[in-house]
Amino acid sequence: MTDPFKNISPKNCEKLLYMLEVNRLTFPKNKLILNNIREKNIIGIVMSGVIQIIKIDYNGNRTIIEELAENGVFGTNFSPLLNIEYDILTKEETDIYILDYEEVISFQTDKEYYHQFIKNLLEIINEKFIEKNQRIEILTKKTIRNKLLEYFRIESGKYGSRVIYLPFNFTDLADYLAIDRCAMSRELKYLKEEGFIEVKGKKITLLYDKY
Repeated sequence: MTDPFKNISPKNCEKLLYMLEVNRLTFPKNKLILNNIREKNIIGIVMSGVIQIIKIDYNGNRTIIEELAENGVFGTNFSPLLNIEYDILTKEETDIYILDYEEVISFQTDKEYYHQFIKNLLEIINEKFIEKNQRIEILTKKTIRNKLLEYFRIESGKYGSRVIYLPFNFTDLADYLAIDRCAMSRELKYLKEEGFIEVKGKKITLLYDKY
């Protein structure tokens, strides 16, 4: 994912944050934080820590929409955060910058670092559209096996390697793929026994040709 401050010096980053009146918020681990920042048209930037954007439906089922680490960007224009079924969970102690979207896009200045920041945001938006399309490809698969294999294919394609490292634990993986944890564990066992994959902790090695 593109760094939102790519090609902007630390000094100019400070000027940019001051100019846009950015709020910095710090949250402890395992805290639901959306109510602290739920406003219209915000942009959030994770400066340190890890967050998950989650959806909990009326039956209490949890789906991980997205996991973001340092320099990850989220916002009301990227995810339906104003929907009451959505929330943001901190997985570690986390620092977040909150920007007003309307302020960001309407600010009038000739400063090059501001225009670079807007360019970076547009790159991030494009990357998020690609990720959402990939997510749709995963979720439209009808079986747990095919969802897992599609997820592995996408992750290995990002790095051009048969070896991938899961960004989260297996419980979170099941929530990300919107499948039952126990059923997923059985399918992973079958995939290992049939020679499709090798699993060592969060390290997955693909043993089949198409990846």
